[in-house]
Amino acid sequence: MGHNGAVGVRRDCRHYSTRTTAGNEVVQRCRVDANEEMPFACPEGCLFFESRSITDAGWERFDDGDPAGG
Repeated sequence: MGHNGAVGVRRDCRHYSTRTTAGNEVVQRCRVDANEEMPFACPEGCLFFESRSITDAGWERFDDGDPAGG
């Protein structure tokens, strides 16, 4: 049995981006296209990982277990 090396999404990476469309569909993406596409996941030991700084107004930091933040 193989392992594809994918891990969960690293929302604490500065290259991770998410948005919600008008139809309430959540779209996740990696700005440097280093992610596994289906299902969306960051590669284990990603060379492009950079910790996100939360300093801009309007940014929210979510706990890993609660994507809604509350």
